[in-house]
Amino acid sequence: MKKRSHQALDQEDPLCCCEYVDRHGRRSHVAACCCDCEDLDDACDRWIRKEHQKADSLTRVVATINDRLRVPWISVIFYYYFTHRKKGRTLFFLSLAVFSLFYVFYLFMAEVVPRGDVNYIQMGAVTTGVALTVISLINTKRGPGYVRPHPTETHSTVTYHNPQSDIDAAYLNGAHQQVVIANRVSSPDQTGESGTASVETGEGQKRNWCSVCKVVRPPRAGHCRICGVCILRLDHHCVWINSCVGQANHSSFLLTLVLFLLTSLYGISLVLRSVCPQQSVIIALFYCPDVYNEYSTALSFTCAWYSSIVTGGLLHLLFLQLINVSYNTTERELRSLREKTGRTLLWGRQSVYSLGFRSNWMEFLTMSNALELPNPKPTDLV
Repeated sequence: MKKRSHQALDQEDPLCCCEYVDRHGRRSHVAACCCDCEDLDDACDRWIRKEHQKADSLTRVVATINDRLRVPWISVIFYYYFTHRKKGRTLFFLSLAVFSLFYVFYLFMAEVVPRGDVNYIQMGAVTTGVALTVISLINTKRGPGYVRPHPTETHSTVTYHNPQSDIDAAYLNGAHQQVVIANRVSSPDQTGESGTASVETGEGQKRNWCSVCKVVRPPRAGHCRICGVCILRLDHHCVWINSCVGQANHSSFLLTLVLFLLTSLYGISLVLRSVCPQQSVIIALFYCPDVYNEYSTALSFTCAWYSSIVTGGLLHLLFLQLINVSYNTTERELRSLREKTGRTLLWGRQSVYSLGFRSNWMEFLTMSNALELPNPKPTDLV
């Protein structure tokens, strides 16, 4: 089998957007990620001719494979295929986010810190930010706040020893799945002379009754078809945490965004100042000459760009979340307003739950402590 000759890296000819420098310091193209595998070809030729392999053949083949895996979308496509079997609950986006966070942090410690441009205080700040982000994410994953039937509304239950795949595992909390059959009674003050109030007695009760979970939902609660349960003050289902954002974890979800963005922006600035010290941070992100001439600087710069793209998307999400909290509205309620009005609302959005800027934020920060308290507002915007 004839081996192809590598093209030596020419310092005067800059790399294009689809080229990179391999582990041998030579120019390579992403389209050739499955080609130019001389080490693998030599090992296969020796195996076919029944010759003894070289002492370092396996090591060189593994090194070649690791070099090809630097092309990110190759491994991501295969990983997505094996994990995202159907639309619904999936660990693909959560595992991708956690892996990206730790991988970028590993590259920061392995490639940027040894360059000597980052002191111990800056390294400790980045490490603390990553640790606090992971802790806040774990706290967010504890549960969004589930609507559970009141004991007075339950007359029978059906237990499943093998839970359905579309039910959130956090809702079961390690126990067997139980489908509760409720009486369709919302509250004692809404009962009639007979002591029971059917959902057919009022239009509001019809909307609040969930035919899937068999419970009467309080105002602002909603049923998530992905998790398969009803969530208190449902905002939206976030695929990046593989859970809903509701009354119990909305504040910790917002805290996770803030911690991640602060850590990411600070880490990106440190990386760009290290690999491109002659440029300012903003200019270095778009113009950093000779950054691809070395493997370490090229890899660090690529990760900085990847982090910048993720940070930009999360900044947009944080901006929308801050506006929603300031007006005391949820993404679910805002979506309903868009459907009713036919307009995309951004500024000046109104909510029947708004109590003023300060009161809205006070209610948002303390709502996770009042999960068992009834909502005093009888209306439901959705």
